[in-house]
Amino acid sequence: MIRIEKIWRDILKKSGKNEPTFLTGRVDAYYQRTRDPKAGGHILEGRVPGSDDIRLVSNDYLSIASHSKVRKARIDALQENENEMLRSGVYRFGEDSQGQFEAQAAEWLSAESALLSHSGWCANVGLVQSIATPDVPVYVDMMAHMSLWEGAKSAGATARPFRHNTPESLEKLVKKHGQGVILVDSLYSTSGSLCPLVDMVEIAEKYGCMLVVDESHSLGVIGSSGEGMVSEMGLADRVDFRTASLSKAFAGRGGIIIGSKRHIEYIKYESLPSIFSSGLHEHDIAGFSAALEVLQTENFRRERLRSNSDFLRQQLDGMGYNVSPSQSQIMSVVPGPENQTIIFRDALEQRGIFGSVFCAPATPKNRSLMRFSVSAAMTEESLSRVAEVCREVKDIVQSDRWLSTARKSQKRPQPKFFVQEPSMAM
Repeated sequence: MIRIEKIWRDILKKSGKNEPTFLTGRVDAYYQRTRDPKAGGHILEGRVPGSDDIRLVSNDYLSIASHSKVRKARIDALQENENEMLRSGVYRFGEDSQGQFEAQAAEWLSAESALLSHSGWCANVGLVQSIATPDVPVYVDMMAHMSLWEGAKSAGATARPFRHNTPESLEKLVKKHGQGVILVDSLYSTSGSLCPLVDMVEIAEKYGCMLVVDESHSLGVIGSSGEGMVSEMGLADRVDFRTASLSKAFAGRGGIIIGSKRHIEYIKYESLPSIFSSGLHEHDIAGFSAALEVLQTENFRRERLRSNSDFLRQQLDGMGYNVSPSQSQIMSVVPGPENQTIIFRDALEQRGIFGSVFCAPATPKNRSLMRFSVSAAMTEESLSRVAEVCREVKDIVQSDRWLSTARKSQKRPQPKFFVQEPSMAM
């Protein structure tokens, strides 16, 4: 039996407090679940990367966090707003900076209205909490972001998961349980797979369901001006709500909800995160406005990101790694059990390559993985180095024995919206 860490209880003992048994059970279970004696720590606690190491962990896909326009906009806003009033976003009225950005974003996304939120998490939780009720079924793709699941929980609704990217599974559930809310991501954050949006829209329309599409990882990346999958596919008028974290391609900290004027006003004054969270700062909003301009005009960043992603994906696929679900800048290698992922992590990090480890509760048990997030700023040299190391460690980590490798030939084809013909270049 794995030795249970005593750190938490030692801290409480020193403070003179007794830990209640209901907490002891949960904390002990955590340490027992996450402490592999051979690993010596949590699966997420690997080496600390050095300055020369290659890190494929950033969500700044288009590499604009340090863009001169974005930095200048934030600095100017900080200097110009010495007496900024901090308050809940529901107390922002009129044509202020937030309202102006929301209008710009709505126009860009071919929508009537938009609402800024404190984060993508708050956007999803607040939206679903506001539109679902305990007697409304909420149909959730099994790989949808955890914030969508939490929104259903907050609404007191029953979440009914359907097989990832499988419209037939969704329709079967809707036929059985009736009209409800459908929750999907357009681009899934763990695998990089793309949602079959047309099928999801048709099911929602056929059965009178509301459709929510989280565009966190596609906004800025997909589309002629980065407008995301929904707009790129001409579905803006057929999707009820879109949400996004602005900490990805927008390289900031915030979230956004896109919808009709009727619905957005309702969400603003009914969503608990909207009411009880402090509003965004002026420099946050200024950064978003500048980032939007960059996203709309600097198409070379999307082209470079696509080229970089295609190169690494093809290299990994050619070596036998199962990255087949990905058609985007996100690709994951799935060792499976955590001890195997730890071995893979260590082999990569010892050679200067750092990815993002995903484990429960972000993934199903025994389906832990290593995610590589490609960016527009990566060079051919760095990408080749990543590929070289992945080839070098194949035998060490015994990737040919992974279940994901065995499943490689069984994967169903994925939609190819990210890799487009030259006439539709992003």
